[in-house]
Amino acid sequence: HPADGGVVVVAGIDLNHADIAGYIPDSLPAGLPDLALLHLNSNRFAGGLPDSLPKLSLLHELDVSNNLLSGGFPQHILCLPNVKSVDIRFNNLCGPVPPAIFDKKIDALFINDNHFDFELPENLGNSPASVIVLANLRLRGCIPASVGRMGATLNELVMLNSGIRSCIP
Repeated sequence: HPADGGVVVVAGIDLNHADIAGYIPDSLPAGLPDLALLHLNSNRFAGGLPDSLPKLSLLHELDVSNNLLSGGFPQHILCLPNVKSVDIRFNNLCGPVPPAIFDKKIDALFINDNHFDFELPENLGNSPASVIVLANLRLRGCIPASVGRMGATLNELVMLNSGIRSCIP
């Protein structure tokens, strides 16, 4: 409480369905270093995620789904030390998805309905996620045998309409 000499911080931003257009400012992390929740889904944000995103070292949930984001996979997500939920689905992101995303201690990963085109990496089974949604992407290759290591944590793995036709271990 400020009257007691305490510090006031912003721990979360929820601007879902706010009909906001434009770009997510690069200055966002500098002004809100204690941000744990960033929910910006269902707006009209364009461009990419700010390069300064890794400065949000306390960020736990990132939801920028259902926007107009473009470019490649936002690599700075890999630099967020505490992120547990990543939702970037329903955007115009393209290219490969870095295998390192499956080494992060993420509980929920939603990257579906983008233009990602990649081969499922052998380290897919390293993910401790309970939910991974890869639907409506362009996946190549086989589901790696490492997926068997996910039995203790995985509740749902969705690859619907992603080009996987065979090779289930």
